[in-house]
Amino acid sequence: MSPWLWAVDVLLVVVVLTALALVGLVLRRRRLTRRLGAFDLSINKRAEASAHGWTLGVAAYRGHTLRWYRTFSVRFRPAYVWDRRTMVVEGRRVPEGAEMHALHDGHLIVTTRNRTPVQQLALSPDALTGLLAWLEAAPPGESTGRVL
Repeated sequence: MSPWLWAVDVLLVVVVLTALALVGLVLRRRRLTRRLGAFDLSINKRAEASAHGWTLGVAAYRGHTLRWYRTFSVRFRPAYVWDRRTMVVEGRRVPEGAEMHALHDGHLIVTTRNRTPVQQLALSPDALTGLLAWLEAAPPGESTGRVL
């Protein structure tokens, strides 16, 4: 077999595998976003305003928990799960400087305290309204998350 034919075969395999990976990511995202209450949510483990550290993802409510899935991942299990009873939203702000380019257009940033290393969330104003309502809602007698 000539080296050129071998190179063409290898290139073809790489192209096919890349296409399959992209199709897999698109199908995974569609499956996650079809869940009721799913929305775009970016996270940051850093407390300061910076374009570094932001990770894009999709979140979905399930009972007393909010589950977050990385956008570019093959896992169907959530990377983070927040419990409504232990999550605290401390404040909100608009993206500053280079942060605007690291996040979805129009998203707001909220600072949180919870049992995960995530310190900031970025989400749309409508999704923020839903998050705050979800945090404050609970059956009678149960504690809820706090909004400061």
